[in-house]
Formats: sequence, structure tokens, C-alpha cells
Amino acid sequence: MSTITTRDGTEIFYKDWGSGQPIVFHHGWPLSADDWDTQMLFFLSKGYRVIAHDRRGHGRSTQAADGHEMDTYAADVDQLVTRLGLKDAIHVGHSTGGGEATRYVGRYGKKNNVAKLVLIGAVPPLLLKTPANPQGTPIEIFDGIREQLAANRADYYWTFPIPFYGFNRPGTPLIEGVRQNWWRQAMMGATNAHYECVKAFSETDFTEDLKAIDVPVLVMHGSDDQIVPIADSALLSSKLVKRGTLKVYEGFPHGMCTTHAEIINADLLAFIRS
Repeated sequence: MSTITTRDGTEIFYKDWGSGQPIVFHHGWPLSADDWDTQMLFFLSKGYRVIAHDRRGHGRSTQAADGHEMDTYAADVDQLVTRLGLKDAIHVGHSTGGGEATRYVGRYGKKNNVAKLVLIGAVPPLLLKTPANPQGTPIEIFDGIREQLAANRADYYWTFPIPFYGFNRPGTPLIEGVRQNWWRQAMMGATNAHYECVKAFSETDFTEDLKAIDVPVLVMHGSDDQIVPIADSALLSSKLVKRGTLKVYEGFPHGMCTTHAEIINADLLAFIRS
């Protein structure tokens, strides 16, 4: 099993397949690198080197007691990238992983010669409703996530994939294997890490990170994303980056990398090759 040990002693698990220009994938809450398997196989077949890690407290990485916030997440990625000697990499982040990738590229991108950034159903610039962000999501929603997580994590994670993949929409059949794979990944991680990560993905303001990024950025978002509302995220973040392109997918859910992988993969490939 491939791991690196960070400066605070946390072991970060990662997959590293192939050769060529590297693509680094950042997974969402509360999942693992396995959520990118479809994309990793696709880009491996196209001649790219594909890397995906389990965030601390998630998947096969150390169930650490602390460090469950965006600064540490980004620093962990920087240590992984440095250890692997990655240059000219494309970073692709989904949901919470989009926040992690944004902070990483904003802070470490120039040092590590990041080539491009892709944000898919991503949380930036800020999800939480505040006086400066009145259109955001009320804190009570995130408090509810924490309450249900603490009360019965297994049951909560069994129901969460339904809106995640849009299985609650008329005419969209439940794919049981996809649901079970989501649950499997989620239950591998640590309860404390998942609990604290709710604050990280909902209350972190990525505005300055986005403004600092000067590489090409593709912002991809489903119009029917029930987890990360498009009006609070993609429509704003695409305007904050210097070289942003927004692509909206009509009717697609939050988990569109799985439900519509052939479309997402083709568009990712076109952007990476451009």
C-alpha cells in the first residue's frame, strides 16, 4: 500500500498509476480516492499519470485526531506532490475536494508549476450564509448534518447518496451498486474527521484563493446539484478566477462524475488537451 508520512506523522494513502503528464484527483466528503476510479482508468488509458489520495481521516489514511481543515488538507497535498516530484500537473477536485484543490493551487500552485485546475460540483467560494454572503446556506443545515452524523452515521450515509446522485428524481432509477460503493467508502473513514470536515467545507471562504489562481480553470457543475447549490458556488467561483470557463450540465446531479462519466470524462479530456 502506497503512503507518505506528513510532517505531523499522518500517513496519507495514495494511488499512482501510469506515466505522462500527471493528473491529481481530490475526492469529496466523506469519500476516498476510490470515488475517482472511473476517471483514473479513463485517463490512464489516454496516456496520463493519474494520482488520487485519501484525505487524512478518510479512506485508508490515518484517522488523525486533528488537522481536519483546509489549510492542513492543502499542506498534505503539497507534501504528496513534492514527494512524488509532480510538475505541470492538472488538479481535479470534486465537492469538498474542489475546496482542497482550490486552496492548494492558490497557495502552492506556482511553486509546483500547476498547469490547470478543474472544479466539479465544488464548494468554493463559500457555502455558508453570512452577512457578506446572504444567498448562502444557513448554518442550521450544516448543524443538521453534524447531528445526524453523530447520532447514526451508518444510517445517514445510507440515505445521503439518494440526493447525491439524483436518485430521488422522477425517472432516475436507483443504482444499488453505486449507493453501496458510496456507503462503503464513507464508512471507511473516521467519524471525527467527517464531523470536523463539515465545518471545513461549509465555512471556509475560498475567495482569495480563487483570485490568486492564474492558471486556466474549468468549473463544471450540474444544474440539479442538490448537495452544492450552483448559485452559491460555480456561478460565483467561475467569475473570481482570472482564466475561468464555466460549463453547466442541465439536470445533472452532484455525483455526475459517476452517473454521467462518459460526458464528464470527454469534457475533462478536451480541457486538459486544450
